Amino acid sequence: MPLSNLARGLFAASAGLTFAACRSHAAADMPGSAPAPAVAAKPALPPGVTREMILAGDSIFNGKSCKNCHGIGGVGGARAPSLTDNTWIHVDGSYDAIVRLVTSGFTKAEQVDKQYQFSMNPRGGVNLTDPQIQAVSAYVWSLSHK
Repeated sequence: MPLSNLARGLFAASAGLTFAACRSHAAADMPGSAPAPAVAAKPALPPGVTREMILAGDSIFNGKSCKNCHGIGGVGGARAPSLTDNTWIHVDGSYDAIVRLVTSGFTKAEQVDKQYQFSMNPRGGVNLTDPQIQAVSAYVWSLSHK
């Protein structure tokens, strides 16, 4: 059955719009075109660290002695620095270095930033177990890796 002039016109217009729409999406992928807005990806967790460890570490950190110096959520205070930025005083901010620091602590003589007059007791000053230290360290790591 032959198409009427009106039907042919509608078909041609429809095909043209479809082509134009496809072409505009393809143009966005072409070099030199405006990049698509980036979605911030969460950093990969260190090997061996899980989201469950971070949650457990949050509970330990904010429920034990850690918060007494570093503040709730690790925001820092007069006794100890913030743990929520990328500035680290005693370690490089890596998960493994944080585990070592929480395990061993440091003395007043080893305090690098003299504005903080306190030492950091080994094992959180409350004899945290190795799994608790790993959880607290995972939480502390997560504070500066958002």
